[in-house]
Amino acid sequence: MLEINILTLFPQMFLGPLSESIVNRAQEKEVVNINLINFRDFAKDKHKTVDDTPYGGGTGMVLKVDVIDEAISAIVGKNRKDYHIILMTPQGKRFNQKKAEELSRTYEKLILICGHYEGFDERIREHLVDEEISLGDFVLSGGEIAAMAITDAVIRLIPGALGKDESSKEESFSLKDEEGNTLLEYPQYTKPNEYKDWKVPDVLKSGNHAEIKKWRLEEAKKRTTKR
Repeated sequence: MLEINILTLFPQMFLGPLSESIVNRAQEKEVVNINLINFRDFAKDKHKTVDDTPYGGGTGMVLKVDVIDEAISAIVGKNRKDYHIILMTPQGKRFNQKKAEELSRTYEKLILICGHYEGFDERIREHLVDEEISLGDFVLSGGEIAAMAITDAVIRLIPGALGKDESSKEESFSLKDEEGNTLLEYPQYTKPNEYKDWKVPDVLKSGNHAEIKKWRLEEAKKRTTKR
């Protein structure tokens, strides 16, 4: 079972995404265990302070290294090597399907750290995490949305999470051509056969599975080249 621990100041933000659809079913099937941890609970002062002004001056507030360290330690105990710790930050490496596959296959226990405010104490980057991940070159209010996206992408790749394990193999970025190059997903159609003079390709109704497979591969190649 994959274990995902999410450190966040706003655990309530995750209740909707984690209690619906594939992610919820994966938890019910016990193929994944998701823990939401409010790292404010690990602040030591009476005000539960998790951030402070930066040394050297400047605007904004910076997340404190001692609070994040305490939260991580409470999760990992003496088994730090069993966990892969990821920092959600715009400065991180761009997340993609290859990274989702790596996380789902390589690790059994993940910790995702969601930040807020101006940034992190640099010592969090230097000493507490294994890698930094970004959804793209833009700034969000915090790392929660990125953590949700990563959680969803990783969970759907776990055997047993989907109704059919084959479903994830033919999705965009998982489909590959003869040389192993990644392709976008081929076009899909369903009933009605004809709508407003828009027709389903005849090959998909032919019953010839070899021809259908060939058509889908060619269409996937075309779409990948175009887009």
